[in-house]
Amino acid sequence: GHFSGRLTAPLVFAGAVARQILEKHNIKIAAHVKSLGNVVDETFDETTPNEDIMCELSKQPFAVISDSAKQEMLDIMADCRKKGDSVGGRVETVITGLPVGVGGPLFDGIDGKIATYIFGIPAVKGIEFGRGFESADIFGSENNDDYFIDNGNVKTKTNNCGGIVGGMTNGMPLVFTTAFKPTPSIALEQDSVELNSMKDTKLKIKGRHDPCVVPRAVVCVESATALAIIDELSKNGVFGG
Repeated sequence: GHFSGRLTAPLVFAGAVARQILEKHNIKIAAHVKSLGNVVDETFDETTPNEDIMCELSKQPFAVISDSAKQEMLDIMADCRKKGDSVGGRVETVITGLPVGVGGPLFDGIDGKIATYIFGIPAVKGIEFGRGFESADIFGSENNDDYFIDNGNVKTKTNNCGGIVGGMTNGMPLVFTTAFKPTPSIALEQDSVELNSMKDTKLKIKGRHDPCVVPRAVVCVESATALAIIDELSKNGVFGG
């Protein structure tokens, strides 16, 4: 069904069109595999993402910043395939060039808009903006972003908020991370139930199944993000409404 990833092809096609429109307005989107299992890739610079890296990532079928992390991730996937198991991971996304004030308070937040689109991707189990869940474990003095003037523009020294304050963009790069669960269809025997008899049983799945969807989910996240952004900007008349 649609949760097995069959609709990711039209999502990516629509997202590709949206990204081209956004790039004409100097709004750029890039994503990479932030982690796979216990292997962690390098992360984007939260305040000034490298545009060369952003551009290069979009050309990679397995988008990572660090080549060494990529090889470790490939090794984990190969091991999972051999064992008949699967592994999850995270995708980090950055958006640059967004004007200040995109979004709105309460139910009109740009973070809510993006989350709605991202959760349309199969296997997504969570999303966090900026420092995200880590901010629940620190003090306000550590989490607050200090402001300063840079050539007549208001900027922040850090970007713990992920470029969103009060549901609206603040002019800094918009950064968020998406969590993907391990593929549930695995070759290992699992406990299940037989509904006709209402008894416990064993489940053994056959066929070819991916050990990890995360590398291929990167472009899906980029596409869903592009659609969310262009939808929000169109609603506000930026592209004609």
